[in-house]
Amino acid sequence: MKRVRSSQAKADANKSRRSELRTLVKKAIAAKEQGLPEAEELVRTAQAKIDRAAADGLIAKNTAARRKSRIARVQPLDA
Repeated sequence: MKRVRSSQAKADANKSRRSELRTLVKKAIAAKEQGLPEAEELVRTAQAKIDRAAADGLIAKNTAARRKSRIARVQPLDA
């Protein structure tokens, strides 16, 4: 029974962290597309969180690399 409770607690925590990660990635991409001045800060934050998530085993290493690459490739829409 303890295993069930601890597994559920970890699953809930991981779900929250994954959701936060997706939100950060979306915000960073949107900011870069719009050419906002805070875009670089958002990109740095998102990439750091992605790296941390990969190091913690929340996402796979290749998934982290792919997400970081997609953020880096984004160009402003008016360009």
